[in-house]
Amino acid sequence: MSTATAGLGRLDADLGYSPFALSSDPGQFGLRTSLIETALGPVTVRHGRAGAPGGTGTATILLHGAAGSWTTWTPLITAADGVAGAPLTDLIIPDLPGWGDTSLPVDEDAETIESLATAVARIAETLGYQRWQVIGHSLGGFVALELAASAPVQTRFVGLVSATTFSVIESVRHPLTRFAVLPGFTALLGVMRVLMAWGSMGRALPGGLHRLGLLGHLTAPLFGDPGRIDGSIVAALAAEARPRSFVLAAGRAGRYDADAAWARIRCPVRSVHGDRDVFVTDDDDSRMAAVIADLEVTVLAGTGHFGHVERPTAALLAVLPRAGCQVQPLLTGMPAVRPPSTTNSDPVE
Repeated sequence: MSTATAGLGRLDADLGYSPFALSSDPGQFGLRTSLIETALGPVTVRHGRAGAPGGTGTATILLHGAAGSWTTWTPLITAADGVAGAPLTDLIIPDLPGWGDTSLPVDEDAETIESLATAVARIAETLGYQRWQVIGHSLGGFVALELAASAPVQTRFVGLVSATTFSVIESVRHPLTRFAVLPGFTALLGVMRVLMAWGSMGRALPGGLHRLGLLGHLTAPLFGDPGRIDGSIVAALAAEARPRSFVLAAGRAGRYDADAAWARIRCPVRSVHGDRDVFVTDDDDSRMAAVIADLEVTVLAGTGHFGHVERPTAALLAVLPRAGCQVQPLLTGMPAVRPPSTTNSDPVE
């Protein structure tokens, strides 16, 4: 594994922090909306932007995280359109079950990390693709890794943006004894469990806090520079803070055998996360390197859990490198490359 500490490319430096608002208009990006049947039920998918004739025929699948939807990828798509030679084509962007415009399955027990990956593969195949590269944020990164493990021939590349991995698994399995691993995540999961027990009132609370102007303060730890985050992002978190979906997703992560599954990955994996990410640790990087053969990690300075929104161009170039494009160091005097840790944590109990 190689680990780089990086920051703003020229475009990000010119545009500043959190340069683009989220958009809910698929037509703005040349996308259309379809409802595609899977074993977990119908999934709402934004897709389109076919590549040039004679291209690779490889889909680019973008998987959002918990408390997200397809819209969280719109800053990255906008950034890609502004980088010469790096527009994203053949896009497939599902609203994963329980988020956005896709409902939870009727049989909630049928949804696992494995069945989510199978559903994503089914969507791509329904749209006519037999191979794909996949980029996932947070929970979406978790699913992206399972897709690479379960469909190694079709999956050509994985990009991770603040993927929640081993530390989240430990925190779900051992919330008391491993509280110090990810205290922010464990506390959030506890709050979501309480809100889930409150039913419709708990579901409505985040929106009420947003209307009162309080949600921005509560979500501040998620961002590297919360005072400068675009307001549309906090509004989206209010809309997508779905306690039941969040608690169920955490439970699925806790039951997943990541070591065994991710050891089957054969494609390149490129990971990026912020140096202020409260849901990702250095130990996650080391443990992934122990099981994934081809892994490179980039750490973005001054960035939290939403690198694709906070620093979209730098995040894009870190997870989907293109010829002639490089991410430049941000902090004066900081080395561009940091030697990776060789010490792994104890196995998950």
